[in-house]
Amino acid sequence: MSESSNKKIVVVGGLNMDLFIQADRFPLPGETFEGDSFYTGGGGKGANQAIAAAQLSGRGVVEMIGRVGDDAFGVDLLANLNRYGVGTGAIQAVDGEASGIALIFSDAQRENYVLPVYGANTTCGDDEVERGRQLMSSTSVLLMQQEIPTNVTSAIAKHGREAGVTVIHDPAPVRQLPKGYFDSVSILVPNQLEAEALTGIEVTDAASAREAAHAIRKTSVPVAILKLGADGCYVVGDGIDDYFPGHKVEPVATVAAGDAFAGGLATGIAEGMSLSDAVHLANATGAVSVTKEGAQDSMPSRAEVQAFLESR
Repeated sequence: MSESSNKKIVVVGGLNMDLFIQADRFPLPGETFEGDSFYTGGGGKGANQAIAAAQLSGRGVVEMIGRVGDDAFGVDLLANLNRYGVGTGAIQAVDGEASGIALIFSDAQRENYVLPVYGANTTCGDDEVERGRQLMSSTSVLLMQQEIPTNVTSAIAKHGREAGVTVIHDPAPVRQLPKGYFDSVSILVPNQLEAEALTGIEVTDAASAREAAHAIRKTSVPVAILKLGADGCYVVGDGIDDYFPGHKVEPVATVAAGDAFAGGLATGIAEGMSLSDAVHLANATGAVSVTKEGAQDSMPSRAEVQAFLESR
């Protein structure tokens, strides 16, 4: 992994307003069933990961590339990023477009069901690629997902690779991908469902996670980190072939745990940590995040994560 530097973490990805509904269960077809609560909050995998990294790294370290609509949600999404110290100069507000939204239903077991409508995110194009190219010379880690057009993500990843940037890719949501899509990726970080979609291997435990991680590395990705939710992750690459257990906590909401993990991983790599130490930071960040409500509001500060690790 790269040496420590003062360069930025750049996040390319989706910005959505999350609409949270909590209820014991889904209503049946034709049924009206009363829920327990409703609230809104900033979301989108890209924005979540940017805030996670900013909470750990401090203000002025993280820059985000993406798009919002020219609506009230767009104003709120940008304000929230600014509140957490994420740079928003490379985010466009698109005239005549609605900002992305995601309806998130949480049941009595705190399982989450997410239904996004990506809106302005889907209009990302050449402007974002050019912004990415311009930022790469001052970037240490590029963090990406799949909520904006994959051709944009792929083009920016190529600029990152050419500039010697560590490219971390979270392959979510699952999409049909062109051959060679991961050629510029340094670290691929799928969850169990995403890994199965990529490899055809059903991931149920550490052993099957190891098998899937090795299969992913054969696609030219140097490092595969397969997330196992509360059970931690399996890492293959950079001299590591090992299982990293998760931390046992009492979950409140798990909606952005994977995004917290990604932000922690990016921060560790950007600070010059070994891959092993960066994974430990990522695991702890994800664990603390699930003890709080919301998505962006659940991202823990560096002090919270450090206190959590010291308590363990």
